[in-house]
Amino acid sequence: MSPEGPETVATEERSKSARTQARKSAPKAIVLPPTLTVKRLAELTQISPIDTIKQLMRNGIMVSLNQVIDYEVATLVTSAFSVRTRPGDTSQAGATGASNDDGVDPSKLVGRPPVVTILGHVDHGKTTLLDTIRRSRVAAGEIGSITQHIGAYQVTYNDKKITFLDTPGHEAFTAIRARGASVTDIAILVVAADDGVMPQTVEALDHAKAANVPILVAINKMDRPDADPDRVKRQLGDNGLILEEWGGDVITAAISAELGDGIDDLLENLLAVAEIADLKADPDRPASGVVIEAKLDRNRGPLATVLVQSGTLKVGDHVLTRTSWGRVKALANDMGKRVKEAPPTTPVEMMGFGSLPEAGDMFEVVPDEKTARDSVKARMQEKEADRSSSRAMTLEEIHTRIDSGEVKELNLVIKADVQGSVEAATLALQRLDDERVKVRILHAASGTITESDVLLASASQAIIIGFGTTTQPGVERLAERERVEIRNYGIIYHLVEDIEKALQGILETIYEEVVHGHAAIRTVFSIGRRGQKIAGCMITDGRVSRGSMVRVLRRGQAIHDGTISSLRHFKEEVTEMASGFECGIGLGGYNNLEEGDVLEIYRRERARR
Repeated sequence: MSPEGPETVATEERSKSARTQARKSAPKAIVLPPTLTVKRLAELTQISPIDTIKQLMRNGIMVSLNQVIDYEVATLVTSAFSVRTRPGDTSQAGATGASNDDGVDPSKLVGRPPVVTILGHVDHGKTTLLDTIRRSRVAAGEIGSITQHIGAYQVTYNDKKITFLDTPGHEAFTAIRARGASVTDIAILVVAADDGVMPQTVEALDHAKAANVPILVAINKMDRPDADPDRVKRQLGDNGLILEEWGGDVITAAISAELGDGIDDLLENLLAVAEIADLKADPDRPASGVVIEAKLDRNRGPLATVLVQSGTLKVGDHVLTRTSWGRVKALANDMGKRVKEAPPTTPVEMMGFGSLPEAGDMFEVVPDEKTARDSVKARMQEKEADRSSSRAMTLEEIHTRIDSGEVKELNLVIKADVQGSVEAATLALQRLDDERVKVRILHAASGTITESDVLLASASQAIIIGFGTTTQPGVERLAERERVEIRNYGIIYHLVEDIEKALQGILETIYEEVVHGHAAIRTVFSIGRRGQKIAGCMITDGRVSRGSMVRVLRRGQAIHDGTISSLRHFKEEVTEMASGFECGIGLGGYNNLEEGDVLEIYRRERARR
């Protein structure tokens, strides 16, 4: 064999150097302990928790984020993502294993199914998707039993239960929130691949964001020839959704609700998100939850669809809501079958209320009938006060709440005449962020102010800003009932100035007088030992209410301002009288009344700018 020449030696040196460099650049094997939690596995391997759980599901292993797995199970995940690992010492198990750092007592709290709401544009397939999921996930013998509509349904996938709320749209979804009930854990936004993001899609998205729940996007109608999922994803990105494939946390699933394609992938992602949330409830405490909807049945009386959130609802329990109470006579699940009890996150139709409860009201189980009856009576007396205190704030109150630390965000709903005005108003307001409070725009769109806008503002304690637009019929009455302030502007500088003044605490409240009626004094007589004067009146227009502000007019000149302390119809004390009726009116402490005087009934209301 001939001796090695200089070229051969140089070649071997280059090869050796290349092998050394390759070893240095190759990723090092991650050391995994013999046992660790799923969450710790995701942290060590830098694989997202959702992908980790999904991969374990694909291998038939259903686990939660805090559940402990061994090294062999962990390699099912790491090998799928080409992550090199090697087993560590047993001493590492205690440092990286399960830890109960969330303060949850496992003897009291157990895992519960997620509650999911499907939102989206009216023609993008929300109902079809829910129907397809129900048909494909119930037992074969029960398919024919899907006949009744109770507003919520429960299905099973991979031995895990999922509860779906069947709301007509984002308005109903937010109406429940407006009554103080937070029932949804996850929202599915359905977008048609052939239609893209529509104005109603954006509105539904804003409602879901305001509820602060995880959002999954189901890109539907993928079987259509003109389906363009990439365009949908770009549009979602333009509306603030950062998708998982772009480094965000919003998962998308391509589906065809009509054909059933992609449903398994959607449900798999849904369960993965639910596992991340680690939803728990105590099944052993007295039940509490929310009324989804209520109706009056001719044969069975008041029926209410309730969603149990904590505890277990049983036949025979005494239940009360804000306005009604009753004893559970019967419970039926979404398949129409009678059940004796309903554990957490289970929707059931309940029979036994004495009167119809209101949708969105919270319910709770109490020890006995007397407690239920007395509690409802007390709540009815406080109902108006509760409504006013739980509704949206006014712009004048902002600074006071900021100073007290009660408000960290100023929530706004913006509606303008055209899209250009929307963008101008949004940009101008976003620059007003104060060091103590952030301006948060929940929804911004062109068009008139609708009832949906009022419900969103009511549920999120927001103020509606109108710029060059109007309100739909009936919206102002709803806003007054829900204690939502609507401010209309025609010049953007005035809009920005008012918001800025509110943040700085120098916006003055402006009031105006609104006249509600007149009463002509026909006669004056005295009652009681002190000779209190009572005016016998004919109500000439409008309405007169006890406690209203009143102005005494004599020959067109105001001679006294006060309040109505007494209002009688014959000998009966009443709270209100309408035009055309005779009544007796007493003004607290004022007796200088004469025949021919006119009483002008009015009240002071906050003027809209």
